[in-house]
Amino acid sequence: MPDHGVINSALNKIFEGIKQLREALPIKEFTIDGRLVGDIGEALVQRDYDVDLYDKLVEGYDGETSDGRMVQIKATFKNSLTFKKTPEYYIGIKINQDGTYKEIYNGPGKIIEDRYKHRKGFGRNLFSFPNRILCELSEQIPDNQKIKKRAQQHREKRLFRLQRSLDKCSLCRR
Repeated sequence: MPDHGVINSALNKIFEGIKQLREALPIKEFTIDGRLVGDIGEALVQRDYDVDLYDKLVEGYDGETSDGRMVQIKATFKNSLTFKKTPEYYIGIKINQDGTYKEIYNGPGKIIEDRYKHRKGFGRNLFSFPNRILCELSEQIPDNQKIKKRAQQHREKRLFRLQRSLDKCSLCRR
């Protein structure tokens, strides 16, 4: 059984980490009572995807893409993700202890609904779905129906600007 010193030391480290997360992204609370994993997941997705988090609660959604698509973000350290009401878009990730993560699902929520709508209570109750199945569903989604990663989005903008520059260049049109 751990002594009080070990427990106190571990809690101090946890809360110091929470303090750092709050300073890095003040619009999220990073509360230890069950929202911590979700808030970390939202922070990771906002950092890496074309998603800006809402600064207030919006029922069923966590953020929005630059082209106006509403996104629900779910995160886990385990082998399943939850789903209740069908969102317009859903990004689910599995976070590793080192802060890296794996994208489990990225795409329209309707695809998950179509797969599981036969379950009693779907759309009313919170269900847990295996990451493996969500990965399989996500692999079938065309790239143009997924939320783009920020690096991918910037690369496409740079290519577009380069192409526009080449089109304007008189030397290139010969």
